[in-house]
Amino acid sequence: MRTFSQISLTCFVACFMVALFLIVSRDVFLLCAQDERAIEEVKQGKRDVAYASWWGFDPEDATKALQAAIDSGAKKVIVSNMGKPWIVSKTIILRSDQEVVFEEGVIVEAKRGAFLGRGDCLFLAALQKNISLIGYGATLRMRKQDYTKPPYEKAEWRHVLSIRSCENVRIYGLRLASSGGDGIYLGVAKRGIPNKNVHIKDVVCVDNHRQGISVISAEDVLMENVVMEDTSGTPPMAGIDFEPNEQTERLSNIVMRNCVSRNNVGDGFAFYLHNLNANSHPVSIRLEGCRSIGNRRGVSISVGNSKEKAVGGIIEFVNCSFEGSEGAGISISQKPTFGCRVRFIGCKIVNTALKQVTQAPIVLSSSAGNFEPIGGIEFVDCVVADEVERLPIAYFDFAGGLELEDVTGTLTLVRGTQKKSYNITPQLLNEWFPTQAFKRFPKFELEGVKLEPLFPSVRFQKGVSCKARLRGQAEFMLWAEKGEKVSFTIMLLPVGKVSVSPAKVGVLTPSNKKLTLAEAVYGRENAYSFTADEGGVYRIVCDAGRATATLSWSTHGLCIVASGGVFHFLGTEGEFYFVVPAGISEFGIKVWGGNEAERVKVTLRDDASRVVDERDNIAIPYQFIVRRDKLEGDAVYSIIFKRPSIGVLEDFFVQLQGIPPILSCHKETLLKPSVSH
Repeated sequence: MRTFSQISLTCFVACFMVALFLIVSRDVFLLCAQDERAIEEVKQGKRDVAYASWWGFDPEDATKALQAAIDSGAKKVIVSNMGKPWIVSKTIILRSDQEVVFEEGVIVEAKRGAFLGRGDCLFLAALQKNISLIGYGATLRMRKQDYTKPPYEKAEWRHVLSIRSCENVRIYGLRLASSGGDGIYLGVAKRGIPNKNVHIKDVVCVDNHRQGISVISAEDVLMENVVMEDTSGTPPMAGIDFEPNEQTERLSNIVMRNCVSRNNVGDGFAFYLHNLNANSHPVSIRLEGCRSIGNRRGVSISVGNSKEKAVGGIIEFVNCSFEGSEGAGISISQKPTFGCRVRFIGCKIVNTALKQVTQAPIVLSSSAGNFEPIGGIEFVDCVVADEVERLPIAYFDFAGGLELEDVTGTLTLVRGTQKKSYNITPQLLNEWFPTQAFKRFPKFELEGVKLEPLFPSVRFQKGVSCKARLRGQAEFMLWAEKGEKVSFTIMLLPVGKVSVSPAKVGVLTPSNKKLTLAEAVYGRENAYSFTADEGGVYRIVCDAGRATATLSWSTHGLCIVASGGVFHFLGTEGEFYFVVPAGISEFGIKVWGGNEAERVKVTLRDDASRVVDERDNIAIPYQFIVRRDKLEGDAVYSIIFKRPSIGVLEDFFVQLQGIPPILSCHKETLLKPSVSH
């Protein structure tokens, strides 16, 4: 006979096994079973709310269930907390007129080894409307570290959430993490259609590869209480980056309120607007009560510097703070006095660039090739707290001779217990930045100017050669008569240890028809030829990227042209000729090196080969000014580049001012403005 204790033990074991069976049965039901009846009622429109688990939850791969629930047509889809992540192996496509609710604790996670495509996103909505993603306490995450090594191809477009050309979108409460691109991407699915009416609230974008958020094209956007942090991987690595890709895109009526960008390798708030221009829709962006903490720079703004390239509108920062950045708290580059205005109202810049003492809390700068003064910037009752003994603003004039204009407002500098207020005026800026006052010359625009050979009777039986190394986009011009065969060769050379990518090569005919030629490659002379179907000037363009291009030989007279205004040479020596058209009494030539160590020696000769001026070791911008007494007829001057006596001959820049931006290795190959022009 069994004892009481034996009976009790037997009962306990039996009860335990029954309980375990019930628990396992429940989990099996939750993890595997489909609710066919509920699914059918959703199809028939009897249910507006659907649970994704009705389509069967598979802990190994829940892609089909989640996508089926979204495709069901239910007005509301609830993603339940199953105690395990919803693993997905391919992009989940979002649909119009639907709210997707992720319960607290839900994790939707990219499957290991999936998302091999360079643009594979976790969630995608394209040309959809009325979408809501609600997920307080829920996480959508990818596998950023996996995407940096084989079998994955290097890319920056594996976003957690990609919203393209959509309307009426709400994103609330979610944590978007560890993408191979951006946490949120507001882009374009169809040209000319921006995202509209987007509300992002209480969202955290963390540990993303390229950006916390990228805004490419959007209007009527409100972001509230959004955190963008710990971005690292591939540039720009900003908390948020406003960067349209085309001039037809727009950034209109965008407000960020009480948002935080912190500990990103790149900038906190980045605005790169060079792909917009004067023909684009004006920008209107306002940040209220936002903070940048511990980023590379607090805020950076860079725009086009000409009447044609500068987008209009306004960018405002109200009661924002920029704290503890590695570099400047505020950095504004190339911004001309016209175009979009930039205003800082009641903002604070606190302990920025503490280890970069040659910088400043606020940095304004021009770039090589800029022609317009820097300005259109206002500081209203702003405070700069800085432990370093320096001015609150620094101006780096990389163009040389560009003044600060229309930079106004009031700044209070706080250093320890000391406070000093500044009323920013032209007089104060001149006192702070007593740089060389370069003479300004009007830009000589080649567009619409008819050119012709300076020596039309000269022919080149053996062709012509030129050893100039041009960095980036290289442009050349030559004259050809109708029916002539034009041949030339292009060589690509590396800059340092950077690999050389194939370079696009094209020809623009006198009537502006484009001829696309084969790409130039590194390691050989790339030979090209075409037959001139009309007489006139042909323009050859080679985009060498980070390498250099040399048009080493041509059957026809060859000129180098700087349509952007500046020649960018690398390690080039020799004599180059240029035309001073009749009637021009004064012109300038500005020359500068790539940095303090990269220099060049320059000799300038007049039309009688007499030395007009000579300067050695040019690093910072230097301006040659030439005055002419005899104005009749065109004159040919030359400029000679040699190695400096101090430093190295590497990158240097040349700008012809007030005269055509055309140089030639041979006097006989020069082109000049037509007399009839």
